[in-house]
Amino acid sequence: MQPAHDPGRDVHASSCDARASGRPFAGTPSRPLAAALAAGTVLLDGGLSNQLESQGCDLSDALWSARLLADGPEQIEQAHTAYVRAGAQVLITASYQASFEGFGRRGAGWAEAAALFARSVELARRAAASVERDVWVAASVGPYGAVTADGAEYRGRYGLSVRELERFHRPRIEALAAAGPDALALETVPDTDEAEALLRVAEGTGLPVWLSYTVARGETRAGQSLEEAFGLAAGYGRVVAVGVNCCDPAEADLAVRTAAEVSGKPVVVYPNSGEHWDAGGRGWTGGATFDPGRVRAWRAAGARLVGGCCRVGPDTIGELAALLAAPSANHREGGREGGREEPEPG
Repeated sequence: MQPAHDPGRDVHASSCDARASGRPFAGTPSRPLAAALAAGTVLLDGGLSNQLESQGCDLSDALWSARLLADGPEQIEQAHTAYVRAGAQVLITASYQASFEGFGRRGAGWAEAAALFARSVELARRAAASVERDVWVAASVGPYGAVTADGAEYRGRYGLSVRELERFHRPRIEALAAAGPDALALETVPDTDEAEALLRVAEGTGLPVWLSYTVARGETRAGQSLEEAFGLAAGYGRVVAVGVNCCDPAEADLAVRTAAEVSGKPVVVYPNSGEHWDAGGRGWTGGATFDPGRVRAWRAAGARLVGGCCRVGPDTIGELAALLAAPSANHREGGREGGREEPEPG
């Protein structure tokens, strides 16, 4: 693994500059994420795993990118920094596949595992501090199926009750919340049972959350209607956005419209590149179909938190940043949408 540069040096210099200028230390944003969403469209990052692989990291372990929280934290920080410099305004932590059980199988005790959860937030926060603008950190809470590392998140229906899923997710969510992220990303959720469990636990943290399902053929992966799935979020005050991620880009169009109509909340959308994951072969098949130009239709339908998931890299996030910053994309006064500061390129 050969990093292209030393992000730690860049982050340290930027942090010193921040302290000298009176700017909030360590990348702390100036306003809540919900306020930014109310003002305009906010740009997410892209797939963390593909960026780590491009840096030469081996992600074959069952913990996937979460292994690097222990074995290569500098690589995670470098990957986050690449997205910030591409224009991302929200960084999602490397905790998607992390669990106390998974860390335990590698010999980590409870305290050490909790420290690794906290490190995921710290690394993203340090990368956020490398630019002089607001960057929010969202702690990733992946589904139970991600932890089994057998593709179950693309099926759902694990045979567990809502209460059992709550017991599994509670320590993960509490450990991440204790690290002080700006939001929780309840992401790649395959069915409504797990969504309910996640929302119940997350509501108690006091943090804003977004809920995003993985969908196929106009339904959740478990076969529930999108109306049912998105409707769950309507009753939770802490939910600042609801939508989809880790799906084919073509699936996102209908999902964004439905999420906006059913939930009455801002919509989050960050699909895959359009390639398909073969869980058995542990590889991607097919070609990329992600078109950054789709962001215009998503925005028109109610999307306010947009980006990419697996196989969508910094170059594509840079294209999205340029589209969102273009005067034609912002129809309000002064070429800005509701006064929002536009993403900075690079």
